[in-house]
This record gives sequence, structure tokens and C-alpha cells, in this order.
Amino acid sequence: MNSTHVEWFVSAPRPNVFRALLDARSVRTWMVPDGMTSRIHEFDPRVGGRFRISLTYDIPTAQGKTSAHTDTFHGHFARLAPNREVVQLVEFETEDPELRGEMTITYTLADAPGGTRVVAQHDNLPPGLSSEDNELGFRMSLAKLATLAEQAERE
Repeated sequence: MNSTHVEWFVSAPRPNVFRALLDARSVRTWMVPDGMTSRIHEFDPRVGGRFRISLTYDIPTAQGKTSAHTDTFHGHFARLAPNREVVQLVEFETEDPELRGEMTITYTLADAPGGTRVVAQHDNLPPGLSSEDNELGFRMSLAKLATLAEQAERE
């Protein structure tokens, strides 16, 4: 099974990080790699709640998974453990059989000195999705998540 595992430290308490994982405006800000913009079509942060998000490349020559320049994915929240874990089941909207299939994304939060340790696990990546590229995108997004949660802590 192809997967990506990334750990990140956030200088903010778990409740701040958990809120940022489940707030649509926050997700629009952090769950987007550099060089892309995000659009939230649907976002219902509860167990069984659905979401649908599009990420569009800023550079018109970049190739999207769903359309010419856009990656759209949808899914639902499979498990929510307040301030500890978020589990999402996710699928790309694509005609490419190499990018199809349900993936599992798990965010686990744990106390760490001075903040929160976030473990992000992305399992069952489709064969057409490079684990290296996925890890890079995950790292970009988690850096933005940290910035957002840390900023909320200062306010």
C-alpha cells in the first residue's frame, strides 16, 4: 500500500489545531500546497459529514487531476475524536484510472512540550499519485496549519 507519513510540531495547544482541521475557512487557507488556490464547495465537519474541495494551480501550464488545471476531491469524515484525531475518507474526481480509489487521511494530535505534535498519515494512495509529491504537498499544508493555529494562540 502506497502511503505518506509526515510529523509536524505546532506551537499551539491541541484544541487550536483541532479547530483548524475542522473549520472550512481555516481549511481553505492551510489545506493547499504552495502555487495553488483552494475553493470549498461543501464542508460538514461531523462524523459522516461530507466535504468537496478544489485546488487550482496558479500556473496555467500545471496539469490537474480533475480538469486542465484543477484537482477536485470529495469525501467524508469517518472519525472525529475531539482534540485528538480526524479521519477522512477521500477520493479524487477524475477520469484517470491511475488516480482513482478511496484514500484515508488521518490527523493525530498529541501533546508535546510547548505545543502539539501532528502526525498526518495518508494511506492507500492511488498508483498515479507519487508519494514523494504527496509528502511535499502535505508538508506545505502542515506548515500553513501550524501558522494558522499559532496565530490563533496569539490572538
